[in-house]
Amino acid sequence: MAPDRTPEGSKVDRRRFLKAAFGGAAVVVVAGATGFELVSHGVLPGKQKLDELDGACSVSSPPLTFSTAGPSMSGSFDSKARNRTVGYTIAYPPGHGQGSSLPLIIMLHGFGGNHTNAVAGMTPAQAIALHVDGHPLPPMAMATVDGGGGYWNPHPGDDPMAMVVDELIPMCQKLGLGTTPQRIGTMGISMGGYGAILLAEKYPGLISAVAAISPAIWTTYDEARSANPGAYASADSFRSNDAVAHVGALAGKPVRIASGSDDPFHSGVVALAEVLPASSTVVIAAGCHTDPFFASQEPPSLQFLGQHLTA
Repeated sequence: MAPDRTPEGSKVDRRRFLKAAFGGAAVVVVAGATGFELVSHGVLPGKQKLDELDGACSVSSPPLTFSTAGPSMSGSFDSKARNRTVGYTIAYPPGHGQGSSLPLIIMLHGFGGNHTNAVAGMTPAQAIALHVDGHPLPPMAMATVDGGGGYWNPHPGDDPMAMVVDELIPMCQKLGLGTTPQRIGTMGISMGGYGAILLAEKYPGLISAVAAISPAIWTTYDEARSANPGAYASADSFRSNDAVAHVGALAGKPVRIASGSDDPFHSGVVALAEVLPASSTVVIAAGCHTDPFFASQEPPSLQFLGQHLTA
């Protein structure tokens, strides 16, 4: 597998990342953490705006190139798991359409998002038509779905993860997507990045690979509750759905985590990286919890999933 590289071109592996994260100036970043949720809820008012003003959030990336996008279909279904109607989009790669048997990426949206904007700066069809390092991605389908704002974990009367596993994925499999021997991977940004990790931990036999961009990781229930009271239904729910505590379920599974050095969830990412299997790829690069960073990490994340879902 080709190593992931930061925008500056230096190789980053898990051990080197941890060494850097726990020393020197990185301590300042960790001390200032707990996330975009803290900023948006007034716990750390204006921190990200300050980062943007002083240039900490500046991210450069080359122009994106695409093949002609394949077809996509959007609709809705009545979800028993969520007790409401949810929207979805299923996108096919270039040269494919209904009837194609393909690996499947479940792309989970961030807080405040939905199936229409789960991917930063592009549509699902564009995402899987992307060229990375001058080459098109291998053929993969992508599905997005409305998961609400409950961090993809169960709440009373609303279980978005059960909706993904028991309703969305079977619907895709009926179309030939993610059906054995084809594999299923998860990907997400922020809340969706946490959800992608959690989905792979809860269903390791179903999910073959995971790529999380700026995952919204809290290390305690009190921290999560102070930032977003709706993220978990209770302290017991946090313990059951703590992505750091249950990381052992990812053993032997390809995992890629990318986060910005000025991301306010940085301390959670550090805690996660410390316990991830040694084979995992962790990339720390300049940037914040903003769309420019998300978009800069989508191409290598999709490339990573392509390597592991189609090998």
